[in-house]
Amino acid sequence: QVQLVESGGGLVQAGGSLRLSCAASGRTFSTSAMGWFRQAPGQEREFVAAIRWSGGSGYYADSVKGRFTISRDNAKNTVYLQMNSLKPEDTAVYYCAAARSAWDIRVFTTGGYDYWGQGTQVTVSL
Repeated sequence: QVQLVESGGGLVQAGGSLRLSCAASGRTFSTSAMGWFRQAPGQEREFVAAIRWSGGSGYYADSVKGRFTISRDNAKNTVYLQMNSLKPEDTAVYYCAAARSAWDIRVFTTGGYDYWGQGTQVTVSL
């Protein structure tokens, strides 16, 4: 059974940092694109960041570019999201996702992913 388990969420003051982790089990995702999405109350789930199976610099939503960094460790079947300079508007449940493919244009949307974690709450206070 495929599982994605996020951790690292919590409460932080504006300007602070958090590092989210997503551990995958049940199959290897070393050849899959991985992504992070978030969903605030009353809003749709939105794209945050994605990374190719081979790693590299990642791709980001404009709202987080320059503040968030996605990375992965294929040996550990884990993907990370380093979040710096957090703002109250970053408050949301953050979800990790894994695609079946190495990369395609759909990775910027929820439709590009087949596996999802349960989410971890990030709350940024003033």
